[in-house]
Amino acid sequence: MECLSREKSAGCRPDKVFPVYAMGWSDHDSDHSIFPGFGSDVISSDPIWDAIRDQAKLEAEKEPILSSFLYASILSHNCLEQALAFVLADRLQNSTLLATQLMDICCNVIMRDRGIQRSIRLDIQAFKDRDPSCISYCSVLLYPKGFQAIQTYRVAHALWSQGRKVLALALQSRVSEVFGIDIHPAAKIGEGVLLDHGTGVVIGETAVIGNRVSLMQGVTLGGTGKETGDRHPKVGDGALIGASVIILGNIIVGEGAMVAAGSLVLKSVPPHSMVAGIPAKVIGYMNEQDPSLTMKHDASKGFFELVASNSNNARCSGSEDPGRLN
Repeated sequence: MECLSREKSAGCRPDKVFPVYAMGWSDHDSDHSIFPGFGSDVISSDPIWDAIRDQAKLEAEKEPILSSFLYASILSHNCLEQALAFVLADRLQNSTLLATQLMDICCNVIMRDRGIQRSIRLDIQAFKDRDPSCISYCSVLLYPKGFQAIQTYRVAHALWSQGRKVLALALQSRVSEVFGIDIHPAAKIGEGVLLDHGTGVVIGETAVIGNRVSLMQGVTLGGTGKETGDRHPKVGDGALIGASVIILGNIIVGEGAMVAAGSLVLKSVPPHSMVAGIPAKVIGYMNEQDPSLTMKHDASKGFFELVASNSNNARCSGSEDPGRLN
């Protein structure tokens, strides 16, 4: 495929190769179907799906032992939506939720929802762009449990919105059992979202996550007790949430903010600020518009080096407040 060969030979940025996915659609673009078989009698191009198929063929040639797996998961399907439904069903099936049933559920939701179709592709691009362990578009679809958990959430959220809450909760339960990721189907999650590693992520019922957000493993967006109603955090566009961060209550993490790993956030975080600590405090401001895209987790390194230095100096001087910053 031309765009793939161009990417390999010139080392193009993904947003140059697949700009429609990396940058989103304009209002003009929204009048034309970019998904095969939807809104048009003419099959439109789908470069990410084309890339996934081409990469699957190459992988099958390199590793013949995986050829049956790659054929069943990708090459036997006509579109990305069908392939994704198969992959999710294969991962989540058990003795009472059969793969055929799960695939029908996923297909019925995804194939009828253009918003989900768009989000799937933007999520794939997010994983490919921001996670260096994702070596291809094909690998994003097949392996990262963070990606598969988000896509199952999208199906469950649609079912929840249709009033099919018991089925939505059943999917949430299977995702928790299989992936160790707990996303309530009533939560609202934007597009182009990265769950890096994903293990231990908890997203509560009334949580809201914006577009282009990156969350590392162990993140909790939780409540503060037994209260009901709107009780979970709201994370703005482009925010970067580090590993093992706990954010509690109906508070706002502003757009473009970064929360350092291991922080406990109990108060709202200003846009484009950098917070760290237990409890988290503002320690600076971000240069990037969307730190979630650059994934520079060491932006708070200087702060922690200063805290460590002050702590050592305080011990030597006998200060009772070794963590204080002057």
